[in-house]
Amino acid sequence: MPAKKTPQSADTAWLTPDELQTWRALHGVISGLPDALGAQLRRKVNLSFLEYYVLACLSEQSDHRLRMSRLAMLATSELSRLSHLVGRLEKRGLVHREPDPVDRRFTLVVLTDAGQALVLIAAPLHVQHVRHLIFDVLGEKEQHALRAALTKVLSKLITGL
Repeated sequence: MPAKKTPQSADTAWLTPDELQTWRALHGVISGLPDALGAQLRRKVNLSFLEYYVLACLSEQSDHRLRMSRLAMLATSELSRLSHLVGRLEKRGLVHREPDPVDRRFTLVVLTDAGQALVLIAAPLHVQHVRHLIFDVLGEKEQHALRAALTKVLSKLITGL
């Protein structure tokens, strides 16, 4: 049976074979990196990648607290998904929620002492794994080229299509 052909239209600028290879490599990294980082964190400290990222974002704040809406933006997570995640972290005693004293319509997520202690254990493990997966396989010029390329793509994402 012959392979099905993808419908093509004259007004679509299809990817060249070279562009397709680049796209597939990027897609593989985008898809695989969170799972690879999360698997290591789950084994070592019982945290998913997103759970670690949320705790790390909170630990970077001078008062260890952020509005849920801001935390959702930093974690690139929908507010409802983040709310469930924060609930799981609350059950473990790693964070708690409280009304924002500046505007009680907002909720703050606050890192607890137990959460901070876990971040201090997890962060070196995470950084070591990031180094192993990314920086140990790239030379300095490749790293700079990757950063420059990703910065351009990120700028396009931020400013919109």
